[in-house]
Amino acid sequence: MSKDAIVLGAGIVGVSVALHLQARGVRVTLVDRRAPGEETSFGNAGLIEASSVVPYGFPRDWRMLLRLVRNDSTMLRYDLRSMPAYARWLASFWRESAPARLAGAARDMLPLIARSVAEHEALLARTAARAQANAEDLRALVRPVGWLEAYRSPAQFEREREEARRVAGQHGLHMEAFDAAGLRVAEASLAQGYAGAIHWMDPASVADPGALVKGYAQLFLREGGTFAQGDALTLRAQGGGWQVQTEDGPLAAELAVVALGPWSDLVTAPLGYRVPLKPKRGYHMHYASEAGAPLTRPVVDIEGGYVVAPMKRGLRLTTGVELAARDRPPNYAQLDAAERAARPMFGLGKRLDEKPWMGMRPCTPDMRPVLGPAPRHAGLWFAFGHNHHGLTLGPVSARLLAEQIMGETPFTDPRPYLPHRFA
Repeated sequence: MSKDAIVLGAGIVGVSVALHLQARGVRVTLVDRRAPGEETSFGNAGLIEASSVVPYGFPRDWRMLLRLVRNDSTMLRYDLRSMPAYARWLASFWRESAPARLAGAARDMLPLIARSVAEHEALLARTAARAQANAEDLRALVRPVGWLEAYRSPAQFEREREEARRVAGQHGLHMEAFDAAGLRVAEASLAQGYAGAIHWMDPASVADPGALVKGYAQLFLREGGTFAQGDALTLRAQGGGWQVQTEDGPLAAELAVVALGPWSDLVTAPLGYRVPLKPKRGYHMHYASEAGAPLTRPVVDIEGGYVVAPMKRGLRLTTGVELAARDRPPNYAQLDAAERAARPMFGLGKRLDEKPWMGMRPCTPDMRPVLGPAPRHAGLWFAFGHNHHGLTLGPVSARLLAEQIMGETPFTDPRPYLPHRFA
């Protein structure tokens, strides 16, 4: 029997869910307050992180914790007024980051991470095949160049190089290590100052994440999908299905998928669900390059806690984490500090954006996404909480969710991601 569905959220996860359901014969309407790819999916480092098999846990080293408590790090900042609202979440995050639990999270995430690039490639091939004029431009958005973890400390580089070799061997990943001289050959645009870097070769780099999501959305529309601007907070159970208000009036469907990233809990909480979802905010700015050569790969400055990635618009500097409530005003101190650290290393020139971009990463304390049926409402499905890996995991998560919705045999066990773990 044919089905119809409302997918709430037009970021990478929602658009991917819409495409996977559409490919299985579901009539899908994608609903968002803004055009596709203009919220969290727009502002990130553009990494499809096929090598990030270990989630970003809470630091356990006491020296690192003392550094972060000072609240002047480019890696992590926090808004003091927001901390009471984060207290329980941080306690859970700390518990889930214990070595044994973190290893369990890595095992659970591996099936999704391992297929992340392949699922993007499948969607990109379909998108390019249906593109009317810019197929080559779309293909050029995703570059199989990997990314670099750069270290300033020789001692830390030596430790991490051995750990990287162990992780690569354990999970079948591809990497190579550059000493300081080798790094200057591999990336001639970098100034002296890094002791070495690890080149993770499996990931892909996206030159314009927002444009990639818009390209996927165009595929959805060309294949018969519908987009409507509407208010996800109006979602209500209605006559055995679901209804939401749009600019064109009420929209009803048999199924509803909540894929609203860091705003998902605003929809699920009124329905009685207490999913521990918190935003980790981040900022980015584009710069002209004054380096003598172009940067060819994204570079993560490990001690600095920021990423510099070559984008279509210029060099994008992306900050680490800021813990602050959704309604708190932007604080650009973290970006300013990262800019001061990155400018001499990367040859950052003038700022190219009118003001810094700020966005939010939707994070669960157990570092796993929420993918599956709502425990107490028929026809309601969740697809959010991808932590730092929304761009990476959007297409593969969408496949797993669509397989569950349609009663197919899932390509991997969905139990680690099911919403009922928070019941």
